[in-house]
Amino acid sequence: MGQNLEFVSIVPWNIIFQWGNLLILFLLVKKFLFKPVMSILEKRQQEVDKLYSDAQRAQEEAQALRDDYQQHMAKAKEEAGEILRTASQQAQRRSDELVNDAQQKAAAILARADAEITQEKKKAISEIKGEISGMAVEIASKVVEREISAKDHEKLIEEFIKNVGEAS
Repeated sequence: MGQNLEFVSIVPWNIIFQWGNLLILFLLVKKFLFKPVMSILEKRQQEVDKLYSDAQRAQEEAQALRDDYQQHMAKAKEEAGEILRTASQQAQRRSDELVNDAQQKAAAILARADAEITQEKKKAISEIKGEISGMAVEIASKVVEREISAKDHEKLIEEFIKNVGEAS
């Protein structure tokens, strides 16, 4: 039984050495293992945080660009509509101007034609009056040359009418 006692006995120097070894091992592990590992983990965490912040910033920039693009597109559509409205108005004004010019030219041509017709009518009337007055003078001279009976008078009038018909 004596040998069993030594197996379970507590030796104070062994405990102190084990505690010392444990303390030294703890300090070595802390210095050479935990600090570098914690440093690596901290760097990785910073890289991940940077990646997240970069991604967030890129997403915000993309959203801002998308909003800017949509504003530009809306503005471009508005400008295109304005250009179409302006072009349509200009085309309508030009069309109205062309129609007005054509109407004015047609009215001027009609006025000139009316003036020419009136002038030709006056000319024809004055020619007829000249011929009639010439005939009247001729008839008067024939009447003066001889005395006219009622029968001769009718004959002269018929000749006069016949001559007027041939002259026109």
